[in-house]
Amino acid sequence: MPAFKYEALNEAGRNANGLIEADTPRAARAQLRSMGLVPLQVQAVQQSSSTGGSRWQRKVFNNTGLAVWTRQLAGLVSSGLPIERALTALADESEDQRQAELLAQLRAEVNAGSAFARALGTAPREFNDVYRAVVAAGEQSGALGPVLERLADDLEQRQELRSKLLGAIAYPAIVSFFALVIITFLVTYVVPQVAGVFVQSKRALPMLTVVMLSISAFVRTWGWLVVMLLVLGAVTLLMALRQAAFRERFDAFLLRLPLIGRLARGYNAARFAGTLAMLAGAGVPILKALQAAAETLSNSAMRRDALEALVQVREGAPLGAAMSTKKRFPGLLAMFARLGEQTGALPQMLDRAARQLGIEVQRRAMAMATMLEPLLIVGMGAVVMLIVLAVLLPIIEMNTMAGR
Repeated sequence: MPAFKYEALNEAGRNANGLIEADTPRAARAQLRSMGLVPLQVQAVQQSSSTGGSRWQRKVFNNTGLAVWTRQLAGLVSSGLPIERALTALADESEDQRQAELLAQLRAEVNAGSAFARALGTAPREFNDVYRAVVAAGEQSGALGPVLERLADDLEQRQELRSKLLGAIAYPAIVSFFALVIITFLVTYVVPQVAGVFVQSKRALPMLTVVMLSISAFVRTWGWLVVMLLVLGAVTLLMALRQAAFRERFDAFLLRLPLIGRLARGYNAARFAGTLAMLAGAGVPILKALQAAAETLSNSAMRRDALEALVQVREGAPLGAAMSTKKRFPGLLAMFARLGEQTGALPQMLDRAARQLGIEVQRRAMAMATMLEPLLIVGMGAVVMLIVLAVLLPIIEMNTMAGR
């Protein structure tokens, strides 16, 4: 049964807004009149994620919001509340109009007889394939509440890992940005203003001052061109990354870099192992779980390796043996997969591998940030010192000559 959002007048003549379920807009207006409301506008609820709306529209749930919502839904379902009533309760408590409309759409699909996983498929931008596969497995097994709890745990762990990585990168990035701004200001404004006084004296300037004045002149004359070339290069790279072949080569190159490559490998492997553990633990067949887990990898080179491992597993190879042939994945993942197959506890072993890989990624990220912070400060100090010396050296020479 479709959902409609309405605007109406109540008996006191005040505006009333809300959501209502009905077969047609005419039936929705009839329901509003039976409730003592005068309908002004009745419009079907449509989500851009499911109807092909603007691709740039902001999603209803961000990463943190989806984890919180999943946790709330899991609590209601685990307490014995039917899924349609749980959705109604969450929609009524929602303070976000777009979220309430999305939940009304899901509730309408469920009331019409659709399974919850199928209802989630009407909003693919909000609920990806992995999310829907886990929910479908929970419905089929009759343990939707515990499965949703595990899904919420996975979303929270993934968000925590992402937040720590961003936190480790944020400080060096901010320091680099402000250092670049300060140095550009000194080179383009301060150096010419001060050094111009000595140029008028027609005396030979120290080599450092001459070099700094040349750099200043180049930045002031051609700085705009350098910025345009950098922007053009970035745009060209982004367009090239849309090509699958180039994207795979670029991602493979990133994996070979000393620091960034190890972080990318660890992060993607942790995400892959965690997703695979969650799907396998929910009862999703291993081939389908491997396919879904591979699609969550942001690195296309590692995604291709995972899909090749899927082919080997389909042909009868054990998961541990298939993963051990893919050198882009850490050997820890293959080892835990092999142990899980031998002990019959594959989901638990994969989950343990995901946790260890996540901890290792966090440790490396923090170590890299700790190392970069003093290097950036020393580098900025060295550049500022050179600029100051370029300005002071002519003054020192003039004072020396005046004292003779």
